[in-house]
Formats: sequence, structure tokens, C-alpha cells
Amino acid sequence: MNETHRFPCEQCGADYRFDPAANELVCDHCGHSQPIESAGPWESDIRELDFRAAIENLLPLQEMEDLRVTKCPNCGAEVQFDPDSHATECPFCATPVVADTGTNRQIKPKGVLPFALDEKTAHQAMNDWLGRLWFAPNGLKEYSRKGRKMQGIYVPYWTFDAKTRSEYSGARGTVYYETHTVMRDGKRQQVQVAKVRWTPVRGRVARFFDDVLVLASKSLPKRFTDALEPWDLSRLEPYRPEFLAGFRAEGYQVDLDAGFVEARHLMDRQITRDIKFDIGGDQQRITAVDTQVSDVTFKHVLLPVWLAAYKFRGQTYRFVVNGTTGRVQGERPWSAWKIAVAIILGTIAAALIGYMLSQSQGGGGFSVPIGY
Repeated sequence: MNETHRFPCEQCGADYRFDPAANELVCDHCGHSQPIESAGPWESDIRELDFRAAIENLLPLQEMEDLRVTKCPNCGAEVQFDPDSHATECPFCATPVVADTGTNRQIKPKGVLPFALDEKTAHQAMNDWLGRLWFAPNGLKEYSRKGRKMQGIYVPYWTFDAKTRSEYSGARGTVYYETHTVMRDGKRQQVQVAKVRWTPVRGRVARFFDDVLVLASKSLPKRFTDALEPWDLSRLEPYRPEFLAGFRAEGYQVDLDAGFVEARHLMDRQITRDIKFDIGGDQQRITAVDTQVSDVTFKHVLLPVWLAAYKFRGQTYRFVVNGTTGRVQGERPWSAWKIAVAIILGTIAAALIGYMLSQSQGGGGFSVPIGY
């Protein structure tokens, strides 16, 4: 994809970049800007692709592309290179990476969610997040404030659509109460004891799943990217390379079939909730579920993430910011001396409270001179 990400400025020939604030291409060299042309009527819809055809390698050639990528030796990210670049730094872990001559054939992205926040805004969101961490090292906070710019990365995802029809068997639990007599403090007392009456049930539920989102990258811990949700997929634009000008895009590492396995887990969770709602009652048991899945389609989409990877005192810290909402997640740094000071102060406070309590219980009194 990077071969099509460079757009020469009409005035000076330098590269344009996509400016999230202005939603247009901007030249940092001469300041010239160029609006991104609106998609034509035939391009406005993001077309889904047939899942079965893709699994059987029957997709049309125009849906495929060859990417020049190199796998980071440290974190495994698929780092993409411009045609004239031979070395770079992995944006995910700050490890130096040298380009090789290989290419990777992948399914083209169909949609892109353009960046809505610029680098300055994302950097401020990260600094604010770090500032709220009580035990983060002050040195890391200061380093992040003065450090290099964050990297704008388009992270790959799959979305899946599917029709499901599930037949189930189980039981509906109805809570009722029985009165029992018990002895308490030598006296008889009446108490209500909850019981559950179970009734066998069978039924079926159906649901159409639209845009089940699955991360197609292994470069960042899933707990980071999950914490960036929700993504407003209604703002997806048909893929256009102009939106990627000045940014990087990661090739997917989770294949389509593996992505659908993850999507099925997400679908099954929702189906379980649907079945429990259908069973009703006070409690529900599900003993068997048979789900038929049909009309599965998918698309490859790119979602915007601002990323910072800092090496501080021999350790790498990674922070990610949702490029549309500003939500922040990252590896929580800890300051050993701050924790030690907190423990010491806590110990002193506990000892002081204990002393005051012992004085008050012993009648010895406790006074503080005023005006001394």
C-alpha cells in the first residue's frame, strides 16, 4: 500500500500529508492544501466480500495486492516500507528494522476510518493519562512530554456479517419461597428460604450480525486495542490512499479464517444472551445449542491509532490513542521509590492512628499544644 501513499504537492513537489483537523491534504513544506475529492456514487458504498470465496482462494485478482513488508524481529509487527526506504524503526516497539526484498500478498482494505485527531491532540491525551497515574515515574512523564512525535498507524481489522439461526434446549428456573422454622438464641423463628423450580424448555433464536469487529494485528496486546473501543464504524469511508498520506499502515497478521474463528466466539456470546432472554424466568440453564451460520461476508478495514513507543531506563513502554475519540491505553509504568515512600508514609500514619487509639482507650488523653 505504501507505494500509493505519496502525493506530490502541486506547488513545490514535496509530499502531502492527510491533516485530520482540516480533513484535507496539506504540504508541510510550502503550506499548500488540497481537498480530498468526494467519492462518486459508485464508490460511496463499502462492498462486502464473500467469505467462502476468499477461503477457497476464489477472490478476483483486483481484490488482492502485494505489499512490501518486513517482520519486526522483536514484536513481530508487519512493518511496511516506502519504495525508497531501506531501514526504519518499528513503530510498535522502537526496534530498528531493515527492509528485505520480499512481498506479501494480501486482501485489499475496503474501508478506512480516517484520523480525526492530530498528533498534538493525541500527545496531550497521552500526557493527561500518564499524569493521572499516581505511581508512574516522573522521568517517564517528562520524557514523554519532551519526547519524539507519536506515530500515526492504521491498524488492520476484519469485520464479518452473518445470518444465524440457533436451536437450543435448557431449563427455566422460577424462584419460590418456603417457610422454615429455625432456632435462634433459644427461640423459634420463621424464615423464608429461596428455592428454584426448573422447567425443561426448547426453542430457537435468530440474529443477523452486522460488522462483528476482529483485530487482525498481533503487534499490540489485545487488551490495549480492546480498551480503545468503541469504534464508530458508521464513519467508515471507502478505502482511498489519500487518507493514508503521511501515515503508516500495518499489514494484517491474523488470517481471514482465524479472524472468523474469533468472530464466532463473539457471535456465540451474543447468541447465549439471546437464548437466556428467550428462556425467561428468574434463572436459565442452557444444555445444548445448535447454530447454523449462513451468508457470511467480510471486509478488511483500517482503523486509526496514534502510537508511542518509549525506551526508558532499558525498558520499552507503549501507549496507544484512539485516533478518533482520544481514548488512551498503555503499559502502566511503576515508580519503585514512589511506592516505597507511600508504604513508609502509610506505615507512619497507621502507627500514629494506633497510638492515638491506645491513648484514648487507656484514658491517658492526648493533647496538642496550641501556639507553641
